[in-house]
Amino acid sequence: MRTYVTLFTLSFLVALVLTPFVRRKALAWGAVAHPDKGRHIHPRPTARLGGVAIYLAFLATLLCVPFLGNMVGDIFRANIPKLSALLLPATIIFLFGVYDDFRGASATLKLAFQTIAAVLIYGAGFGIENLSSPFGGVWHLSPVLGFALTWLWIVGITNAFNLIDGIDGLATGASVFALLSILVFSIRQENPEISQLAVVLVGAAIGFLRYNFNPATIFLGDSGSLFLGFMAAVLSLAGSQKGSTIVAIAIPLVSFGLPVTEAGLSLVRRFLSGEKLLAGDRGHIHHMLLRRGLTQRQAAILLYAVCALFSLFGLMLLDPLRELAALTFIVLGVGVILGVQRLRYAEFSALGEQIRQGVTRRRRALAVNVRVRRTRDDLNTVRTLAQLFAVLEDMLQANEFDRATLCVNADLAFALDKHRQFHVHGAAQENIVLWSWRDAANALPPQHNQEPHWSLSVPLTDEQGDALGTLTFYRALSDDGPTVDLGYLCGPFQRELSAALARLTVAHAKA
Repeated sequence: MRTYVTLFTLSFLVALVLTPFVRRKALAWGAVAHPDKGRHIHPRPTARLGGVAIYLAFLATLLCVPFLGNMVGDIFRANIPKLSALLLPATIIFLFGVYDDFRGASATLKLAFQTIAAVLIYGAGFGIENLSSPFGGVWHLSPVLGFALTWLWIVGITNAFNLIDGIDGLATGASVFALLSILVFSIRQENPEISQLAVVLVGAAIGFLRYNFNPATIFLGDSGSLFLGFMAAVLSLAGSQKGSTIVAIAIPLVSFGLPVTEAGLSLVRRFLSGEKLLAGDRGHIHHMLLRRGLTQRQAAILLYAVCALFSLFGLMLLDPLRELAALTFIVLGVGVILGVQRLRYAEFSALGEQIRQGVTRRRRALAVNVRVRRTRDDLNTVRTLAQLFAVLEDMLQANEFDRATLCVNADLAFALDKHRQFHVHGAAQENIVLWSWRDAANALPPQHNQEPHWSLSVPLTDEQGDALGTLTFYRALSDDGPTVDLGYLCGPFQRELSAALARLTVAHAKA
C-alpha cells in the first residue's frame, strides 16, 4: 500500500508541474479551443493538449517503478511484455488524439484508429474470450464474437468519455472515479500490474484537474479524453483475466455509469430526432443542467456525486450474490429513468407521450379501423342512395369525426335524385351537398367555419378520372388527433366509395 501511495504522489506532482508547461506550448503552437455558438461554451480561447500532460506524467512515473527496489518493482519488470502490449495501442490512441487536437478528425477516421487499437488489444490476449455465467459454468465465445464484444467495449467506453468532455473538469473527474473502481477491483483480484497502472493514472488525472476544474485554463482535448477512456476500457478488460469476466465487466460498466448513460442517451436522442448518430450537439446531460440554471462548477460537482454513486454501486458487485446484483441494477435503472425525466429532454417527452397515447388509444384505434375496412366491403353491396348513406353513417358512428359532407357536382346530384331539394355548398353550383352527417354527441355547429377545426377532403373520381365529388370530414382542433388510418381512408376506402357512386349514377341513368 505504501508503494501505491508513492506512485500516486509521484504522478500527481509530475502532472502538477508539467501541465502549465504544456499549456504554454499549446497556446504557442495554436492548439486552442475558441469559443463559438455551437458546442463550445467557454468564454475565452483555452489551450487544448491536456492529454499530453497526463500521458507524460503517466509514462514518467511508470519509468520510475523498476527502480523502486521492492516487490512492486520486481513485479513490474516481470510484466514488461504484458504492459507493453497494453501501452502500445494506448499510445496510438493518444497520438491520434494529439493530431485531432491540432487538425481535427472525422468520426470515421477516429473509429478507424480505435479499431486498430482494439485489434492490437485482442491480439495481445486481453479480449473477451469467455464469459462466466452467474449461474455457474463458462460460455466459450467464438473468435468472431469475442472480437466483436471486445471492439464494442473498447470503442464504446473510449467514446463515452469523449462525449462527456463538455464542461470544465467533468471528463477528468469522471475518469478518476472510474479508475478508482478499477484500482479497488484489481487489488481485490490480486492483479498488481493493473493496480500500478490504475493508481498512476489516478494521480496524473488529479494533478491535471487542478488546472482543468472550472474556470479551466487548459482542456483535456481529444488527446486526454480518448486516452483516459481507452485506458479505463482496457484496464477493465485486463483485470478480468483473473476473475469472472461478467463480474469484471459489470463492475466497470456500472462504475462508468455517467459516460455510459450519456453515450446511450445521445444515440437514442439523435435517432428519435432524425439526426446523425455521430454528430455533435448541445443536448448532453451537462448541457441540460446548464439550461436549468446551474453553473459549470455546480454541474460538475453534481455529476461528480453521480459518478461516486455509480462507483459505489459498481464495487458492491464484488459480492457475487445474485440478489444483491439484481437489486443494484434495479436501483440504478430507476435512478437513471427518474434523472432523465428531470432533465426534460424533448425527444423522450415526445416518445413518452406517444407511448401513453398508444396504450390508451390502441383498442379504440383497432375498433375504428376495423369498422372502416368493413365499410369498404359494405360499399360493394350498395344499390341505392339510401343504402349508401346508411353505410357511411354507420361507419361514422364508430369513428371520431364531428361532421361529414358528401358533395357532388350539380349534374350528378340531379341524376341521382331528380326530386330532392339540394343545398348549395359554396358559391358554385358544382358543389352541391348530396348528404351530410353530424355527431349528435360532439358536433360542430352548423356554421362550422366559425369554430376552429381541421378538415380532410377525399376526392371521388370515376374509372376515367373524371371528378364525381368530394367527401369531407371535419374535426374540432380542441379534440385529440384521430386514430383512424387516414392513409386507408384516402386509399382503398376512397376507391370503393368512388366506385359505388359511379355505379349508382349509371343505375339511375338507366332507370
